[in-house]
Amino acid sequence: MIKRRHNRFGKALSKAIFARFFSTLALFSIALGVICLGGVYLCSRVTWYGNEFLYPILNTVDEYLIPIIILLWLIGFFGVFFKYWRRTLDYVDIIANAGSLLVTSDEEYIHLPPELQLVEDRMNQLKQESIRNARLAKEAEQRKNDLIVYLAHDLKTPLTSIIGYLTLLRDENMISEDLREKYLSVALEKSERLEDLINEFFEITRFNLSELALEPSRVNLTRMLEQITYEFKPLFAAKNLDCSLQVAAEVDIKCDVNKIERVFDNLIRNAINYSFENSTVTIFVVRKPEGVYIAFRNHGNTIPKEKLNRIFEQFYRLDSSRATKSGGAGLGLAIAKQIIELHQGSVTAASENEMVEIVVFLPFMP
Repeated sequence: MIKRRHNRFGKALSKAIFARFFSTLALFSIALGVICLGGVYLCSRVTWYGNEFLYPILNTVDEYLIPIIILLWLIGFFGVFFKYWRRTLDYVDIIANAGSLLVTSDEEYIHLPPELQLVEDRMNQLKQESIRNARLAKEAEQRKNDLIVYLAHDLKTPLTSIIGYLTLLRDENMISEDLREKYLSVALEKSERLEDLINEFFEITRFNLSELALEPSRVNLTRMLEQITYEFKPLFAAKNLDCSLQVAAEVDIKCDVNKIERVFDNLIRNAINYSFENSTVTIFVVRKPEGVYIAFRNHGNTIPKEKLNRIFEQFYRLDSSRATKSGGAGLGLAIAKQIIELHQGSVTAASENEMVEIVVFLPFMP
Protein backbone atom coordinates (compact mmCIF):
# COMPACT_ATOMS: atom_id res chain seq x y z
CA MET A 1 0.00 0.00 0.00
CA ILE A 2 2.77 2.44 0.95
CA LYS A 3 4.74 1.55 -2.19
CA ARG A 4 1.72 2.15 -4.43
CA ARG A 5 1.08 5.47 -2.68
CA HIS A 6 4.70 6.55 -3.27
CA ASN A 7 4.46 5.50 -6.95
CA ARG A 8 1.32 7.61 -7.42
CA PHE A 9 3.04 10.51 -5.68
CA GLY A 10 6.19 10.22 -7.86
CA LYS A 11 4.13 10.00 -11.06
CA ALA A 12 2.11 13.07 -10.09
CA LEU A 13 5.31 15.05 -9.42
CA SER A 14 6.84 13.92 -12.73
CA LYS A 15 3.69 14.92 -14.60
CA ALA A 16 3.75 18.35 -12.97
CA ILE A 17 7.40 18.95 -13.97
CA PHE A 18 6.83 17.72 -17.54
CA ALA A 19 3.68 19.84 -17.83
CA ARG A 20 5.67 22.95 -16.87
CA PHE A 21 8.47 22.01 -19.30
CA PHE A 22 6.18 21.47 -22.28
CA SER A 23 4.07 24.53 -21.51
CA THR A 24 7.23 26.70 -21.44
CA LEU A 25 8.45 25.07 -24.68
CA ALA A 26 5.06 25.68 -26.29
CA LEU A 27 5.10 29.36 -25.28
CA PHE A 28 8.64 29.72 -26.67
CA SER A 29 7.61 28.08 -29.96
CA ILE A 30 4.60 30.36 -30.29
CA ALA A 31 6.71 33.42 -29.49
CA LEU A 32 9.36 32.36 -32.04
CA GLY A 33 6.69 31.85 -34.69
CA VAL A 34 5.10 35.23 -33.99
CA ILE A 35 8.49 36.99 -34.16
CA CYS A 36 9.39 35.31 -37.46
CA LEU A 37 6.03 35.97 -39.08
CA GLY A 38 6.07 39.54 -37.79
CA GLY A 39 9.58 40.08 -39.17
CA VAL A 40 8.64 38.71 -42.59
CA TYR A 41 5.54 40.87 -42.68
CA LEU A 42 7.42 44.05 -41.73
CA CYS A 43 10.18 43.36 -44.24
CA SER A 44 7.59 42.85 -47.00
CA ARG A 45 6.05 46.26 -46.27
CA VAL A 46 9.37 48.05 -46.78
CA THR A 47 10.72 49.08 -50.21
CA TRP A 48 14.31 47.90 -50.50
CA TYR A 49 16.85 49.43 -53.02
CA GLY A 50 19.69 47.03 -52.33
CA ASN A 51 22.12 49.53 -50.87
CA GLU A 52 20.76 49.38 -47.29
CA PHE A 53 23.05 48.16 -44.50
CA LEU A 54 20.62 45.39 -43.40
CA TYR A 55 19.72 44.26 -46.92
CA PRO A 56 22.45 41.56 -47.31
CA ILE A 57 21.73 40.20 -43.84
CA LEU A 58 17.97 40.09 -44.32
CA ASN A 59 18.38 38.66 -47.83
CA THR A 60 20.51 35.83 -46.39
CA VAL A 61 17.97 35.23 -43.63
CA ASP A 62 15.17 35.10 -46.20
CA GLU A 63 17.13 32.59 -48.29
CA TYR A 64 17.76 30.29 -45.30
CA LEU A 65 14.65 31.14 -43.29
CA ILE A 66 13.51 27.58 -42.53
CA PRO A 67 16.94 26.28 -41.35
CA ILE A 68 17.40 29.43 -39.23
CA ILE A 69 14.00 28.97 -37.58
CA ILE A 70 14.81 25.31 -36.87
CA LEU A 71 18.20 26.30 -35.43
CA LEU A 72 16.62 28.96 -33.21
CA TRP A 73 13.98 26.48 -32.05
CA LEU A 74 16.62 23.89 -31.19
CA ILE A 75 18.61 26.50 -29.24
CA GLY A 76 15.45 27.45 -27.37
CA PHE A 77 14.56 23.81 -26.77
CA PHE A 78 17.93 23.02 -25.20
CA GLY A 79 17.82 26.26 -23.24
CA VAL A 80 14.43 25.33 -21.76
CA PHE A 81 15.57 21.74 -21.21
CA PHE A 82 18.71 22.72 -19.29
CA LYS A 83 16.75 25.29 -17.31
CA TYR A 84 14.28 22.65 -16.06
CA TRP A 85 17.01 20.05 -15.67
CA ARG A 86 18.91 22.42 -13.37
CA ARG A 87 15.66 23.31 -11.59
CA THR A 88 14.91 19.62 -11.08
CA LEU A 89 18.33 19.14 -9.46
CA ASP A 90 17.58 22.12 -7.23
CA TYR A 91 14.26 20.47 -6.31
CA VAL A 92 16.12 17.29 -5.36
CA ASP A 93 18.41 19.26 -3.04
CA ILE A 94 15.47 21.10 -1.49
CA ILE A 95 13.51 17.87 -0.95
CA ALA A 96 16.61 16.11 0.47
CA ASN A 97 17.14 18.93 2.96
CA ALA A 98 13.47 18.94 3.88
CA GLY A 99 13.59 15.15 4.32
CA SER A 100 15.69 15.57 7.44
CA LEU A 101 12.76 17.42 9.02
CA LEU A 102 10.56 14.30 8.69
CA VAL A 103 12.31 12.63 11.63
CA THR A 104 12.09 15.60 13.99
CA SER A 105 9.63 15.36 16.86
CA ASP A 106 8.36 18.94 16.60
CA GLU A 107 5.03 19.50 14.88
CA GLU A 108 6.23 22.43 12.76
CA TYR A 109 5.14 22.12 9.16
CA ILE A 110 7.60 21.76 6.29
CA HIS A 111 7.61 24.65 3.79
CA LEU A 112 8.76 24.26 0.17
CA PRO A 113 8.59 26.51 -2.92
CA PRO A 114 5.06 26.96 -4.40
CA GLU A 115 5.83 24.72 -7.37
CA LEU A 116 6.53 21.87 -4.92
CA GLN A 117 3.18 22.22 -3.15
CA LEU A 118 2.32 18.59 -3.90
CA VAL A 119 5.59 17.44 -2.29
CA GLU A 120 5.07 19.75 0.68
CA ASP A 121 1.56 18.40 1.35
CA ARG A 122 2.75 14.79 1.15
CA MET A 123 5.79 15.37 3.40
CA ASN A 124 3.68 17.15 6.00
CA GLN A 125 1.18 14.30 5.91
CA LEU A 126 3.98 11.75 6.42
CA LYS A 127 5.45 13.79 9.27
CA GLN A 128 2.11 14.07 11.07
CA GLU A 129 1.53 10.33 10.64
CA SER A 130 5.02 9.62 11.99
CA ILE A 131 4.46 11.86 15.02
CA ARG A 132 1.08 10.26 15.69
CA ASN A 133 2.47 6.72 15.37
CA ALA A 134 5.38 7.58 17.67
CA ARG A 135 2.98 8.99 20.24
CA LEU A 136 0.76 5.90 20.07
CA ALA A 137 3.79 3.62 20.39
CA LYS A 138 5.01 5.58 23.39
CA GLU A 139 1.58 5.39 25.03
CA ALA A 140 1.39 1.63 24.36
CA GLU A 141 4.88 1.15 25.80
CA GLN A 142 3.92 3.16 28.89
CA ARG A 143 0.73 1.11 29.35
CA LYS A 144 2.78 -2.09 29.00
CA ASN A 145 5.33 -0.91 31.56
CA ASP A 146 2.57 0.11 33.99
CA LEU A 147 0.87 -3.23 33.45
CA ILE A 148 4.05 -5.17 34.19
CA VAL A 149 4.57 -3.15 37.39
CA TYR A 150 0.99 -3.82 38.47
CA LEU A 151 1.31 -7.52 37.63
CA ALA A 152 4.57 -7.83 39.56
CA HIS A 153 2.89 -6.22 42.56
CA ASP A 154 -0.27 -8.32 42.21
CA LEU A 155 1.72 -11.56 42.08
CA LYS A 156 2.71 -11.05 45.70
CA THR A 157 -0.87 -10.98 47.05
CA PRO A 158 -2.11 -14.44 46.00
CA LEU A 159 1.33 -15.95 46.57
CA THR A 160 1.40 -14.62 50.14
CA SER A 161 -2.08 -16.02 50.79
CA ILE A 162 -1.18 -19.44 49.36
CA ILE A 163 1.95 -19.65 51.49
CA GLY A 164 0.00 -18.52 54.57
CA TYR A 165 -2.82 -21.05 54.25
CA LEU A 166 -0.50 -23.91 53.32
CA THR A 167 1.63 -23.06 56.38
CA LEU A 168 -1.48 -23.22 58.57
CA LEU A 169 -2.39 -26.61 57.11
CA ARG A 170 1.13 -27.86 57.81
CA ASP A 171 1.45 -26.47 61.34
CA GLU A 172 -2.08 -27.04 62.68
CA ASN A 173 -2.30 -30.70 63.70
CA MET A 174 -5.76 -30.55 65.25
CA ILE A 175 -7.46 -28.53 62.48
CA SER A 176 -11.08 -29.50 61.77
CA GLU A 177 -12.11 -31.00 58.45
CA ASP A 178 -14.35 -28.00 57.65
CA LEU A 179 -11.55 -25.55 58.32
CA ARG A 180 -9.14 -27.67 56.32
CA GLU A 181 -11.59 -27.62 53.41
CA LYS A 182 -11.94 -23.86 53.71
CA TYR A 183 -8.18 -23.29 53.72
CA LEU A 184 -7.73 -25.57 50.70
CA SER A 185 -10.50 -23.76 48.81
CA VAL A 186 -8.93 -20.37 49.47
CA ALA A 187 -5.47 -21.66 48.49
CA LEU A 188 -6.93 -23.11 45.27
CA GLU A 189 -8.70 -19.85 44.45
CA LYS A 190 -5.52 -17.85 45.01
CA SER A 191 -3.54 -20.37 42.94
CA GLU A 192 -5.95 -19.91 40.05
CA ARG A 193 -5.59 -16.13 40.33
CA LEU A 194 -1.81 -16.55 40.37
CA GLU A 195 -2.05 -18.67 37.23
CA ASP A 196 -4.09 -15.95 35.50
CA LEU A 197 -1.47 -13.33 36.33
CA ILE A 198 1.36 -15.54 35.09
CA ASN A 199 -0.57 -16.19 31.88
CA GLU A 200 -0.79 -12.43 31.38
CA PHE A 201 3.00 -12.25 31.57
CA PHE A 202 3.29 -15.00 28.95
CA GLU A 203 0.72 -13.24 26.76
CA ILE A 204 2.73 -10.02 26.80
CA THR A 205 5.97 -11.87 25.96
CA ARG A 206 4.36 -13.94 23.21
CA PHE A 207 2.82 -10.86 21.60
CA ASN A 208 6.14 -9.01 21.54
CA LEU A 209 8.23 -11.91 20.25
CA SER A 210 5.92 -13.58 17.74
CA GLU A 211 5.74 -12.70 14.06
CA LEU A 212 2.37 -13.64 12.64
CA ALA A 213 2.31 -15.34 9.24
CA LEU A 214 -0.72 -16.92 7.61
CA GLU A 215 -1.05 -20.64 6.85
CA PRO A 216 -4.47 -20.72 5.15
CA SER A 217 -6.61 -23.81 4.67
CA ARG A 218 -10.30 -24.46 4.08
CA VAL A 219 -12.51 -25.02 7.13
CA ASN A 220 -16.18 -25.35 8.01
CA LEU A 221 -16.91 -22.16 9.93
CA THR A 222 -20.14 -23.58 11.35
CA ARG A 223 -18.40 -26.54 12.96
CA MET A 224 -15.57 -24.33 14.23
CA LEU A 225 -17.94 -21.97 16.06
CA GLU A 226 -20.00 -24.86 17.44
CA GLN A 227 -16.87 -26.49 18.87
CA ILE A 228 -15.47 -23.24 20.35
CA THR A 229 -18.75 -22.25 22.02
CA TYR A 230 -19.10 -25.77 23.45
CA GLU A 231 -15.65 -25.51 25.04
CA PHE A 232 -16.74 -22.25 26.74
CA LYS A 233 -19.72 -23.87 28.47
CA PRO A 234 -18.10 -23.82 31.93
CA LEU A 235 -17.36 -20.09 31.65
CA PHE A 236 -20.89 -19.39 30.42
CA ALA A 237 -22.29 -21.39 33.32
CA ALA A 238 -20.15 -19.53 35.87
CA LYS A 239 -22.04 -16.30 35.07
CA ASN A 240 -25.31 -18.06 34.21
CA LEU A 241 -25.05 -16.93 30.60
CA ASP A 242 -26.82 -18.38 27.58
CA CYS A 243 -25.03 -18.64 24.25
CA SER A 244 -27.07 -18.25 21.06
CA LEU A 245 -25.23 -19.34 17.92
CA GLN A 246 -27.00 -18.34 14.72
CA VAL A 247 -25.22 -19.70 11.65
CA ALA A 248 -26.20 -21.64 8.56
CA ALA A 249 -25.57 -25.37 8.49
CA GLU A 250 -22.66 -25.25 6.08
CA VAL A 251 -20.45 -22.15 5.82
CA ASP A 252 -17.00 -22.83 4.43
CA ILE A 253 -14.17 -20.29 4.41
CA LYS A 254 -10.47 -20.33 3.71
CA CYS A 255 -8.32 -18.92 6.52
CA ASP A 256 -5.52 -19.67 8.95
CA VAL A 257 -7.57 -21.96 11.17
CA ASN A 258 -5.44 -21.75 14.32
CA LYS A 259 -5.24 -17.98 14.23
CA ILE A 260 -8.95 -17.46 13.51
CA GLU A 261 -9.73 -19.85 16.38
CA ARG A 262 -7.63 -17.58 18.57
CA VAL A 263 -9.61 -14.56 17.35
CA PHE A 264 -12.95 -16.20 18.20
CA ASP A 265 -11.58 -17.39 21.54
CA ASN A 266 -10.53 -13.84 22.45
CA LEU A 267 -13.81 -12.29 21.33
CA ILE A 268 -15.98 -14.83 23.18
CA ARG A 269 -13.86 -14.52 26.31
CA ASN A 270 -14.18 -10.73 26.07
CA ALA A 271 -17.98 -11.00 25.72
CA ILE A 272 -18.17 -13.26 28.80
CA ASN A 273 -15.95 -11.00 30.91
CA TYR A 274 -18.02 -7.91 30.22
CA SER A 275 -21.51 -9.45 30.17
CA PHE A 276 -24.18 -8.94 32.80
CA GLU A 277 -24.98 -12.12 34.68
CA ASN A 278 -28.12 -14.02 33.59
CA SER A 279 -27.92 -12.55 30.07
CA THR A 280 -27.29 -13.92 26.57
CA VAL A 281 -24.22 -13.83 24.36
CA THR A 282 -25.29 -13.96 20.72
CA ILE A 283 -23.04 -15.01 17.85
CA PHE A 284 -24.45 -14.80 14.35
CA VAL A 285 -22.92 -15.25 10.91
CA VAL A 286 -24.02 -13.49 7.73
CA ARG A 287 -22.67 -14.67 4.39
CA LYS A 288 -22.28 -12.01 1.70
CA PRO A 289 -20.87 -12.21 -1.86
CA GLU A 290 -17.68 -10.44 -0.74
CA GLY A 291 -17.13 -12.45 2.43
CA VAL A 292 -18.46 -13.47 5.84
CA TYR A 293 -19.56 -11.22 8.71
CA ILE A 294 -19.36 -12.71 12.23
CA ALA A 295 -20.93 -10.64 15.02
CA PHE A 296 -20.43 -11.14 18.78
CA ARG A 297 -23.11 -9.39 20.84
CA ASN A 298 -23.44 -9.28 24.61
CA HIS A 299 -25.41 -7.34 27.23
CA GLY A 300 -23.07 -5.21 29.34
CA ASN A 301 -22.24 -1.68 30.38
CA THR A 302 -22.32 0.74 27.47
CA ILE A 303 -18.77 1.57 26.41
CA PRO A 304 -18.17 5.33 26.08
CA LYS A 305 -17.24 6.45 22.58
CA GLU A 306 -13.79 7.66 23.62
CA LYS A 307 -12.99 4.20 25.02
CA LEU A 308 -14.71 2.35 22.16
CA ASN A 309 -12.20 3.85 19.71
CA ARG A 310 -9.29 2.48 21.76
CA ILE A 311 -10.31 -1.04 22.73
CA PHE A 312 -8.23 -2.53 19.89
CA GLU A 313 -5.04 -0.80 21.09
CA GLN A 314 -2.27 -2.87 22.66
CA PHE A 315 -2.37 -3.12 26.47
CA TYR A 316 -5.56 -1.05 26.71
CA ARG A 317 -8.06 -2.29 29.29
CA LEU A 318 -11.63 -1.07 29.66
CA ASP A 319 -11.31 -1.66 33.39
CA SER A 320 -8.00 -0.09 34.40
CA SER A 321 -8.34 -1.32 37.98
CA ARG A 322 -6.21 -4.34 38.81
CA ALA A 323 -8.60 -5.33 41.60
CA THR A 324 -10.98 -6.96 39.16
CA LYS A 325 -10.56 -10.23 37.31
CA SER A 326 -12.33 -8.97 34.20
CA GLY A 327 -9.99 -8.48 31.30
CA GLY A 328 -6.41 -9.56 30.96
CA ALA A 329 -3.28 -7.86 29.72
CA GLY A 330 -5.27 -5.78 27.25
CA LEU A 331 -3.96 -7.79 24.29
CA GLY A 332 -6.89 -9.99 23.27
CA LEU A 333 -8.62 -7.50 20.99
CA ALA A 334 -5.31 -6.10 19.68
CA ILE A 335 -4.20 -9.60 18.66
CA ALA A 336 -7.61 -10.31 17.12
CA LYS A 337 -7.41 -7.14 15.03
CA GLN A 338 -3.89 -7.94 13.85
CA ILE A 339 -4.87 -11.46 12.75
CA ILE A 340 -8.03 -10.27 10.98
CA GLU A 341 -6.13 -7.55 9.11
CA LEU A 342 -3.59 -10.18 7.99
CA HIS A 343 -6.59 -11.89 6.35
CA GLN A 344 -7.36 -8.54 4.61
CA GLY A 345 -10.46 -8.28 6.81
CA SER A 346 -11.68 -5.76 9.35
CA VAL A 347 -13.11 -5.61 12.87
CA THR A 348 -15.39 -2.91 14.28
CA ALA A 349 -17.07 -2.29 17.63
CA ALA A 350 -20.32 -0.57 18.60
CA SER A 351 -22.02 -0.04 21.94
CA GLU A 352 -25.29 1.57 23.01
CA ASN A 353 -28.21 0.90 25.36
CA GLU A 354 -26.16 -1.59 27.44
CA MET A 355 -25.33 -3.63 24.35
CA VAL A 356 -21.85 -4.32 22.99
CA GLU A 357 -21.27 -5.71 19.51
CA ILE A 358 -18.02 -6.59 17.77
CA VAL A 359 -18.26 -7.45 14.07
CA VAL A 360 -15.55 -9.33 12.19
CA PHE A 361 -15.42 -9.30 8.38
CA LEU A 362 -13.40 -12.01 6.61
CA PRO A 363 -13.21 -11.76 2.81
CA PHE A 364 -13.24 -14.91 0.74
CA MET A 365 -9.67 -15.96 -0.02
CA PRO A 366 -8.85 -17.54 -3.41
